Amino acid sequence: MILFKTVKESITVKQAAALYGLPITTTGMTRCPFHEDHTPSMKLNDAYYYCFGCGATGDVIDLTAHIFDLSSLQAARKLVQDFDLSPDKPPSGAVTLPKPLTAIFDTQQEDIAYCLRVLHDYRDLLTQWQTEFAPLSPEEPLNERFVEALHMLDVVDDLMDCLAFGPPSQKAAAAKRLLDGQLLPRMEARLDTLKAKEVA
Repeated sequence: MILFKTVKESITVKQAAALYGLPITTTGMTRCPFHEDHTPSMKLNDAYYYCFGCGATGDVIDLTAHIFDLSSLQAARKLVQDFDLSPDKPPSGAVTLPKPLTAIFDTQQEDIAYCLRVLHDYRDLLTQWQTEFAPLSPEEPLNERFVEALHMLDVVDDLMDCLAFGPPSQKAAAAKRLLDGQLLPRMEARLDTLKAKEVA
């Protein structure tokens, strides 16, 4: 449908999220409106959103439809109205979004989802450490968990961006590298150790 194509090519997910009241961090994260989200776990880019907590994903029309409990057609019409969109007048800041690429294999998608779950859990832990173990004064020695959080948060964010929003070949390659390498197993081991301590 031309309406859907026009909306998707003219309005970004971030623009719609901002207009509809979702607070967006400098890294493009927001609290997912589709589940009880205590820390921002939904990543927004221009064309898609992805929640690392509940797995919700979609484009700007899907986001609007879910927020306002609308059909896809109703959501598209709402976006046209709210952004004063017409063929001769695209919304301010509109971008031309790339056409979607071919899908990846189911097994690769499972690997990607698995990597994203581990990275999301590890990111939550790092965010907690960054606050909990932050030094109270310049003279206080830096806690090793605080240092790890500072060092690894950007790395984890980059990996999550690649796995959630990269082109299919890049997603599959990143997941394979993580599964074949040592970084993901170290993250899992760290999480498992901490969970075991909590149970004990």
